Amino acid sequence: MTKCLLFSGQGAQNVGMGESLCKNSELVNNYYELANSILGWDLKEASFNGPTELLTETKICQPALYVHGFSIYKLMEEMNLINDVSCVFGLSLGELTSLAASGVYDFETGLKLVAERGRLMQEACDESEGAMASIIGGEPSAVEDLCKRFDIQIANFNCPGQIVISGDKRKVMDAVEIAKDKSNGFKLVRLLNVAGAYHSRLMNSAKESFSKYIGSFEFKKPKYKFFTNVSGNQLQDPQAIKDALVEQIVSSVRFQDCIVNSINKVGVDSFIECGPSKVLLGLVRRTDKSIDVKSISEFEDLSS
Repeated sequence: MTKCLLFSGQGAQNVGMGESLCKNSELVNNYYELANSILGWDLKEASFNGPTELLTETKICQPALYVHGFSIYKLMEEMNLINDVSCVFGLSLGELTSLAASGVYDFETGLKLVAERGRLMQEACDESEGAMASIIGGEPSAVEDLCKRFDIQIANFNCPGQIVISGDKRKVMDAVEIAKDKSNGFKLVRLLNVAGAYHSRLMNSAKESFSKYIGSFEFKKPKYKFFTNVSGNQLQDPQAIKDALVEQIVSSVRFQDCIVNSINKVGVDSFIECGPSKVLLGLVRRTDKSIDVKSISEFEDLSS
């Protein structure tokens, strides 16, 4: 089998994630302890005990998901469960975790990048009034027309029939009201419980600051085939990967294209989601029902 590892993005988090990993693995516990020292706050406490409101904050959530996903990867590596992995990618924040797993940078560097990305995106959220909404059903062209009409953007092409829109809160709410009449083939339209308008131009300040921050870090070529959210295509050049991480903050996440291209161009026939809530498992299954996919979040999942 040709395996691909997937890493979770913001929204997948849940209180308690990673606790069983720490309790059952000294390796994982060491990563959490190292993360605490780098971050200067208690990641364990936020991840294991929350509350939900704290763990949902962008500046908390992103490091929490990064450490959780990377710990799962290292634990599977230690247990010789991923010898046939050939490909990695992630959803939004998960892209940075996938690059750490692929050796583009080490754990510490990745955590610093994620922490700063989360901080900057939190600032952008606080400085604007943004919103996001999920649209189920309908053609992508109909969603694009809706976005043009209300001057908002498509944030995510997640899987067939699931697109997320993002932008100024008032404009997104107006778009949602219009879309609810279902005349464009939309089956379900709902506002998402998020802090701001991710993957839209309201994140421009975060993009500009992150571009300056990321510049001094050394990136290496990935040891696995890596697919970027920005285009859905494979990238190998370190500078191109760095540029894509910057652009991804304001651009559409083409997760569906990443799935399809990894299957068609690499021959992936098995996916493993490294992260909580089985969000990515669902997206893969809705994209290609013939593909084997499983999700690993806690220690007991490793034996299933």
